[in-house]
Amino acid sequence: MLIQKLRLRRGWSQEQLAELSGLSVRTIQRLERGQPGSLESMKALAAVFEVDLERLKESAVDAPNPKDVSPEEALALAHVRRVKSFYIHLSQYLIVIGVLAAVNVVSHPGVWWFVWPALGWGLAVAVHAVSVFDILPFLNGAWERREVEKRLGRRL
Repeated sequence: MLIQKLRLRRGWSQEQLAELSGLSVRTIQRLERGQPGSLESMKALAAVFEVDLERLKESAVDAPNPKDVSPEEALALAHVRRVKSFYIHLSQYLIVIGVLAAVNVVSHPGVWWFVWPALGWGLAVAVHAVSVFDILPFLNGAWERREVEKRLGRRL
């Protein structure tokens, strides 16, 4: 979480951080999710962020250091990751369905077969949007809290 926080403070994308550090984007994604990184990766990030290597290594251990990332920041970072994931999913949908529509028009102009994958995948995109943006009031964070409290028999 600290790596993501430091990256966002500087206004860098994961791609920019990967380029600056010489690491792959996939490595940056893994480290931001809290998975362990090699000493070389951590050294590269510490150099780019101009922070002590020990501080980065401590934050990479099981739970983030409370002074580095507050619970509110952790929730906000997780929400932003979910929203980004949705926009990537939506972009993929629009590109692929657009290509399928073009292929359909060129190859079989009288038969609109691309509509079927567009409807199926479109439904998946809609469900993804509902889960990310808490559109359904009975399945949002407040509902989850109530259910957990009901299960525990006490307030959180």
